[in-house]
Amino acid sequence: MPLTIRYHLDEHVGNAIASGLRRRGIDVTTTHDADSSGATDPTQLAYANAQERVIFTEDADFLILAHLGLEHAGIVCCQQNSRTIGEVIAGLELVWELCEPDEMRNHVEFL
Repeated sequence: MPLTIRYHLDEHVGNAIASGLRRRGIDVTTTHDADSSGATDPTQLAYANAQERVIFTEDADFLILAHLGLEHAGIVCCQQNSRTIGEVIAGLELVWELCEPDEMRNHVEFL
């Protein structure tokens, strides 16, 4: 298990968020990086879980998957267009600073 949270960004999350997190030294991959554009939500969640990455999404379907009991390394969710890019980055940085990977396992956090 990694010492700090590592993120995987869902397909619909903008590249500006990935760039902002990387500038802060946070390990992040994107759906494009993983060459999984167009993959189903369960496939995205399985990828993030296998890589021990907390998935960040603005897609409520991931909440359904978590409720159904699919294992995951953690989900951080934000309602689409409810926060600015800067607010999302700050929220994800805060989770990264305060939470351990073990604490995030099968946990959902909302921004």
